[in-house]
Amino acid sequence: MEAEMFNKRTDLTQLNIAVGQIRETLGKIIVGQKDTIDFLIAGLLADGHILLEGVPGVAKTLSAKLVAKSIDASFSRIQFTPDLMPSDVLGTSVFDPRNAAFEYRKGPIFGHIILVDEINRAPAKTQSALFEVMEERQITVDGHTYVMDEPFMVLATQNPIEQEGTYRLPEAQLDRFLFKIEVKYPSLEEETAILLNQHQHRLNDALNEVKPVLSVGQIRSCRAIIKGLHVEPKLIEYVAKITHETRNNKSLYLGASPRASLAMVNSAKAFAAMQGRDFVTPEDIIKVAAPVLAHRVMLTPDREMEGLTTSDIVAQIIQKIEIPR
Repeated sequence: MEAEMFNKRTDLTQLNIAVGQIRETLGKIIVGQKDTIDFLIAGLLADGHILLEGVPGVAKTLSAKLVAKSIDASFSRIQFTPDLMPSDVLGTSVFDPRNAAFEYRKGPIFGHIILVDEINRAPAKTQSALFEVMEERQITVDGHTYVMDEPFMVLATQNPIEQEGTYRLPEAQLDRFLFKIEVKYPSLEEETAILLNQHQHRLNDALNEVKPVLSVGQIRSCRAIIKGLHVEPKLIEYVAKITHETRNNKSLYLGASPRASLAMVNSAKAFAAMQGRDFVTPEDIIKVAAPVLAHRVMLTPDREMEGLTTSDIVAQIIQKIEIPR
């Protein structure tokens, strides 16, 4: 019986080799930020978009670019600014006098990995241009639908402190991000290592040495494997309890939607696979809970005035609910 169960185990060898290569590649350039790197890889494997939030200079954009560079796929970068229009992102129809007809010219959103830098600098009109493509992997222009090639992933960055010339992201858009990752300041030891690398010109050499370690086909295969990983019914119920509690918590004005529950299950599967397991544990769910939920819920005004964060409330909810064993 044990032999039969062993034969049914999912082979994660190739996936783990690829994850190890990406970690090694990014680790040569990004000092510290191990959690950030892991969440970026998990987002890629779980077919989700990621929002990186942190003060300027903590390697948000560099991390996103390196993830894209480690994949043999097309890459686009869009710098969001207050005067950016939806057509600057999606593309526009241009009249061709030779054919006496309008011809659609694709915008920079067409690609596999899309880096949206300073996403909160564009107004709501431009933000809304991302709604359809982030959720349905397609855009509709002049009555025609254009489907994105797989994989399709949006990596966005924003500064949480600066207010001048920025716009708050709509809740509907935040809900489309699988993770919101808070990129912290480096420790003293990490900052010393960063300075040494820059001083000794190691950074430029390492950047030039970055080579793709995953193909588009391999990403599709890895995603198919992860979707098939086992999740016990009691863990599904555990996820549902966490999400349900956000809707009944007195500290939260807005709770999470079923999309958050799906995101927790999918990202927990990705982390399980990254650990070499073909099954999800409660620890996987706990690890992804805050990055999945914190940007999807809203604090009540009194809790906000007390200095609490949504991550604090998510942590309280996790402590409150009994962990299935």
